[in-house]
Amino acid sequence: MDGKVLHIITAARSRNQKLLAVLIDPDTPDDQQLLKILEHVNDSGADLIFVGGSLLTHDSLDQCLDIIKQNTQVPVILFPGSVMQISARADAILFLSLISGRNPELLIGSQVIAAPYIRQSGLEVLPTGYMLVDSGRATTASYMSNSLPIPHHKNEIAACTAMAGEMLGLRLIYMDGGSGADHPVSPTMIGEVRKAIEAPIIIGGGIRNAETAKNIARAGADVIVVGNATESTPQVLKEIAEAIHNL
Repeated sequence: MDGKVLHIITAARSRNQKLLAVLIDPDTPDDQQLLKILEHVNDSGADLIFVGGSLLTHDSLDQCLDIIKQNTQVPVILFPGSVMQISARADAILFLSLISGRNPELLIGSQVIAAPYIRQSGLEVLPTGYMLVDSGRATTASYMSNSLPIPHHKNEIAACTAMAGEMLGLRLIYMDGGSGADHPVSPTMIGEVRKAIEAPIIIGGGIRNAETAKNIARAGADVIVVGNATESTPQVLKEIAEAIHNL
């Protein structure tokens, strides 16, 4: 039986209902900024909160999660950049395998190390195929993962990669341009992946306005992830939420 968070995502997919996930990097906002972001999360009607980053330089994950859980009822999902980013304070964890790269540590090595800690934490596990897609610039995710992203225009590579991930039993496919992406994953690529798989598709990176989010959702994305825009212009959350919820 699916856990609560996976059920939210798969049930929305079955209804063709689009979800908004807000990505919060525990390193970036201070407590007051985080509270302000959470006000906008609650006001916008965002569906999910992702917490994590490619590189955390402060021991702030648990504190960040505590503040989030105290100030919103939105499900909180860890989006870990390393095995150090595991905390029982969240509701679930994206158990990521970097299927777009050829770095064995991020295909299975780190997962072997993390598995017993995740089991002990009691977190709901969301098996997720993670695909980095070229976004016009080198990102922290591509640098830290020591892997090349899928070229922006190679739709067939993305489709076959997602197909293989689904065949391996991964329940979600996350296509990401990375933090600070110049441009998001193209609707054309998303459309080709949508035709190739049945699993819910998560899209992140470079989504800064409602029109972009709407185009990505129409192309076949099921969960739209907004990160940097949340910190710079948090009011855009409500515009994006309205745009994709009304599709």
